[in-house]
Amino acid sequence: MKDLPLPPGIRTRRIEGVNGLSMHVLEAGDPKAPCLLLLHGFPELAYSWRKVMLPLAEAGYHVVAPDQRGYGRTTGWSADYDGDLAPFRMFNLVRDAMGLLAALGHASVEAVVGHDFGSPVAAWCALLRPDIFRRVALMSAPFGGPPGLPEGAPRRAPGPDIHAALAALPRPRKHYQWHYSTRGANEEMMAAPGGLPAFLRAYYHVKSADWAANRPYRLAGWTAEALAEMPGYYIMDLGKGMAEQVAPDLPPPEAVAANAWLPDSELAVYAGEYARTGFQGGLQWYRCRTEGRFEAELQLMAGRRIEQPSVFLAGSSDWGVYQVPGSLERMQGEACARMVGCHLIEGAGHWVQQEQPERTVALLREFLTAS
Repeated sequence: MKDLPLPPGIRTRRIEGVNGLSMHVLEAGDPKAPCLLLLHGFPELAYSWRKVMLPLAEAGYHVVAPDQRGYGRTTGWSADYDGDLAPFRMFNLVRDAMGLLAALGHASVEAVVGHDFGSPVAAWCALLRPDIFRRVALMSAPFGGPPGLPEGAPRRAPGPDIHAALAALPRPRKHYQWHYSTRGANEEMMAAPGGLPAFLRAYYHVKSADWAANRPYRLAGWTAEALAEMPGYYIMDLGKGMAEQVAPDLPPPEAVAANAWLPDSELAVYAGEYARTGFQGGLQWYRCRTEGRFEAELQLMAGRRIEQPSVFLAGSSDWGVYQVPGSLERMQGEACARMVGCHLIEGAGHWVQQEQPERTVALLREFLTAS
């Protein structure tokens, strides 16, 4: 594998024996300083934190960003669709984080910071082990709290099947997370007609502030009609895969040339890593969520809140803030007892720490020094 094109001061190494993984890690700063653990989402990598690691290290932290289970240069996981999903369940992802910290000699972290699918992992780290994860920053994906016990739910007739309702719309649709859980999702993206770099360019573009159609707002509820107000990359056309869905929004060459937050040289890192690993490792996380087979384990924490200081950051052009109606409000009012800020950053879409790294760093530093 080629060396990653990292800014000077960011180091790369491999940590063996982390919960069955050989974990690839980027780090910056003094290893003896208080630790910040940065957890990426999909379809991303530890590399997604490259723009914020050095400024956070300069603030006095040991900044650690792993390729999480299923991603990048971390090995020891299986991409077999018919294999065991249990290693990808939320409790085991928290175990991965704990194991990495133990291997690095950190008894605790100053904060765990999670973006996209890394956000619920960070939230569960804070919920399960507040003694280790002393603060939590959630980015782009609000955390609405652990699922409740079915015994405590009000008795009512079951609601309509949201997937059948989406498929029955005049423009038939489907939810992207359930599409990502299908057997063919990985192959469809890997075989994108325009090639993997073009697919990733279109996908990153359409979820960024560069795509003018991203003007998100609160949705009325978890109904097919409300969900269908979101763009196609969230509520997809029924007969399309994700590569086909975003292909029409591939930016023209002049827009790519003007892109300062993700030039072609940096996009090539993502394309090269996913060309080697495929997407199935990350897609296994979605299957754990949509298939519900580990829900009972999560219900062990029903009614518990994140009691340590928390903050939420997202781009003002990010539909991810509202994709689960009510989640943003539950996070602020119920799930997080000490939320000190909820910031929607102008000029950023979903990839907030890449699109607006300076503002992201400033808000994180402010959070880390807040009493």
